[in-house]
Amino acid sequence: EAETDRLWSQVKPLYDGLHCYARGKLQSEYGKELVPDGKPVPAHLFGNMWAQQWNNIYDLLEPYSGVSNLDVTAELKKQGYDAKRMTESAELFYVSLGFPELPDSFWERSMLTRPRDREVDCYASAWNIDGKGDVRIKQCIQTTEEDLYTVYHELGHIYYNLSYVDQPYLFQGGAHDGFHEAIGDTINLSMTEGYLASVGLLPKGMKSSREALINRQMKVASEKIAFLPFGKLVDQWRWGVFSGAIPPEKYNEAWWELRRKYQGVEAQIARSEADFDPGAKYHVPGNTPYTRYFLSFVLQFQFHRALCEAAGFTGPLHECSIYGNEEAGRRFREMLAQGVSQPWQDALEKLTGTRQM
Repeated sequence: EAETDRLWSQVKPLYDGLHCYARGKLQSEYGKELVPDGKPVPAHLFGNMWAQQWNNIYDLLEPYSGVSNLDVTAELKKQGYDAKRMTESAELFYVSLGFPELPDSFWERSMLTRPRDREVDCYASAWNIDGKGDVRIKQCIQTTEEDLYTVYHELGHIYYNLSYVDQPYLFQGGAHDGFHEAIGDTINLSMTEGYLASVGLLPKGMKSSREALINRQMKVASEKIAFLPFGKLVDQWRWGVFSGAIPPEKYNEAWWELRRKYQGVEAQIARSEADFDPGAKYHVPGNTPYTRYFLSFVLQFQFHRALCEAAGFTGPLHECSIYGNEEAGRRFREMLAQGVSQPWQDALEKLTGTRQM
C-alpha cells in the first residue's frame, strides 16, 4: 500500500494536468452546467463505464485536429490480414528478439476467432494450461489496429510462460503481478511508426511533425495516464473492505469517495447503498487483483527505457523500437526466465539496474 502511494505521488501531477485539459475540452463540448469548474467531472463523459481510459473521446481531446491520422486498420484490411496473420506478426516480433517460435499446439488449440456454433467469452486472455509448454490465447481477433496491439500484448503473457517453463512449478509466475501485465505492453511501446512502416503497415520514410507527435502522445496519455488512478483505487477499496475499515453499510459511499479523490469523477445520478457500483467491475466479483495493472502501467515504461538503452538507442524514447535487437532480447529473456524464483527487486535490477520501480 505504501509503495502504490509512493508511485502515485510521482505520477499524480501528470494526471492532474491531463484531467484539467480534459475538463476544458468537455466544457467546450457540453457547457459549464454539465461540467462545472472546481467539481468532479461526470464519469460517463469520458466514454468508458469506469472513466478508466479516455481513448473513446480522443476525437475531443485531440490537440491538433486531423493532423496525422495514421490508419493502420485500413492498411491491415487492404493487405488481407486475418486473425492468424495478425498473431503471426506478433510472434515475428518476439522471434526477432531471440524468443522461440510458438509451439504447434499453440496454433492448434488457441481460439483466435469467434466460433460460429456457440456463445463464447471474447475477452482476450492468455493461458498456461499445464506449466509444461501448453500455452494458448483466447481472443476473437478482428482486423483492427486495437486488436493488433492486443494480440502483441497477449503474446507477452505467452512468452513469459514459455520463458520460465524450466522453473519448478511454484516458481512459474511473474516476478510480481505487475510484471506479467507489463511484458506485452512493453512490446506495444516498441510498435512505433518506424516499426509499423518497417513491416509495411505505414508508409516508409514519413517525417512526423511536432503537431503529429503531440497528438500521438495525447493518444497514449488518454490510455496510459488516465488509467493510473483507477488502477490504484480498485484494490484500495478492496483492502478497506477486507480490513474492516470500510463497513458493509458504506461499500458504495466509500467507492465514490475514492473515485472523487483519485480520478476526479462523480456519478452522473445520485447513488446510495442500495447500489453496489464496485460490483460492475469484473475484477471485484471475480476476485482478480487490480494493483497489477497500476504497477504494470509504471513498469512498462521503465522496462522500455532499459531495453532501449541495452539496444544502444540514443534518440527520443518514443521513437525507440527494440524490434530485431539481439542484446535487448537477451536481457529481456534472462529476466523472464527467472519467473518468481527470486524476489521481484532482483528481477527488476537484472533488467533495469535499479531495485525500485
